[in-house]
Amino acid sequence: MLLKLFKPFVLILLTLTLVGCSTMQSTYDYTAFKQSRPRSILILPPINETPEVIAPYGMLSQMTFPLAESGYYVFPVALVDETFKQNGLSNANDIHTVSLQKLRDIFGADAALYVTVTEYGASYRVLNSVVTVTANAKLVDLKSGALLWQGSASASSQDNSNSGGGLVGMLVSAAVSQIVNSIADTSYPVAGRASWMLLSAGGPNRILYGPYSEKFGTD
Repeated sequence: MLLKLFKPFVLILLTLTLVGCSTMQSTYDYTAFKQSRPRSILILPPINETPEVIAPYGMLSQMTFPLAESGYYVFPVALVDETFKQNGLSNANDIHTVSLQKLRDIFGADAALYVTVTEYGASYRVLNSVVTVTANAKLVDLKSGALLWQGSASASSQDNSNSGGGLVGMLVSAAVSQIVNSIADTSYPVAGRASWMLLSAGGPNRILYGPYSEKFGTD
C-alpha cells in the first residue's frame, strides 16, 4: 500500500531531475581566453537590430563600467567613436568589418568587443508595459583573430504593480506606462543592467577577471 502511495512522488522527482539536467548550461571553454590574457579592450559601436535609434548609444555609454570593474583597461568609447567618424566610418555595420590588424594598428588594443543590440524599448502587453533590453557580444583577439568569449544577456523592467482599479485600471495604467516609456528613455537604466549582466566577470559562462582585478586568475 505504501509503495503505491509513494510511487507517484518518485515519478515526479525523477521527472524534475531529468528536466533539471536537460536545462543545465555547459561550462564555457576558456582555453583561448586564458592563452590570450588580454589587458585592454576596444568596444566597437554596437550594431542596432531594433527600431530604436538611441539603442546602440544606450548600451555603448554603459559597457565600460562592468569591463573596467572586471579588471580591464577599456578605451574611451567616445574617443573611439569619434576616431571612426574622422576616418569616414559612422555606421556600426561598416565598423564591424574593419580588419583586426587595422584595429590593432590604430588603437593598439589586445582585444575587440563586438556587440549587437537585438531588443531595446517598451512593448505593450495588454495588462502592462514592459521595457526590455537584449544584447549579445563576442570578444576577439586582435593578434590571432581567435574568439575568446561570447555571450548574451537580457534585462527587463516588469511592472507588477496593482493599479487598484481592477482590469480597467490595469489597462489604463499600461497605456499610460507605454506613453511615458515612449516619450522618455526608460530603457537606459535597463540597458545598464543588461550591460552589467553581459560584461561583468564572476558568473557562469561570463568573461574572466582581467589583469587589473585582484581576482585575476581565480576563475
